Amino acid sequence: MNLITIDGPAGSGKGTIAKQLSQELKLNYLDSGAIYRILGFHLKENNIPIENDALVKEDIQKAKIQFIEDIIFLNDRDVTDAIRTESIAKIASLIAANKSVRESILDLQRSFLKKPGLVAEGRDMGTVVFPEAKYKFFLTATVEERASRRYKQLISKGFDVSIADLVVEIQERDFRDTNRTISPLVPAANAVIIDTTELSPSQVIEFILGDI
Repeated sequence: MNLITIDGPAGSGKGTIAKQLSQELKLNYLDSGAIYRILGFHLKENNIPIENDALVKEDIQKAKIQFIEDIIFLNDRDVTDAIRTESIAKIASLIAANKSVRESILDLQRSFLKKPGLVAEGRDMGTVVFPEAKYKFFLTATVEERASRRYKQLISKGFDVSIADLVVEIQERDFRDTNRTISPLVPAANAVIIDTTELSPSQVIEFILGDI
């Protein structure tokens, strides 16, 4: 089976690229970041403290998560837009540093690998979740460009945000993601690194297709 991993920080374009690539190659698609966002949303809504490992792990096991086309469901409820706020993104980043949480969802993440193959995007797809992947890519871009992309995305969904705040939030998240002891955000040793700052999604996809 074809297995392609695409990792990178927030706003690097990995979600857009991975989804389009999966459609181009007719492969399954995994948005691993959405899983952490779903869990963050679930914990916040149910007032479950992130610091309580046992309670968090127990609650994760009860959560029913489904990806049906472009719709994300939590316990049969559409949470597609609800999990895309910056407050949920911050919670997701915090729980992603929780070892028991990461271990609890490994099987769920790996269950997406089925015929004819998978394009998996996230922060540790090529290093931890699918280290056996033959094709690994790591996308990056300047903080300013990533904040600009995130700003346009949130504004289009009706959220009131500022680029200055987004720059700070992205820098803080980068620091947390790259400095956590569990599955830090780093390129896999054999990953191809692509700076997407000056590239369009179609150019990035063209580059990847030429490399696999």
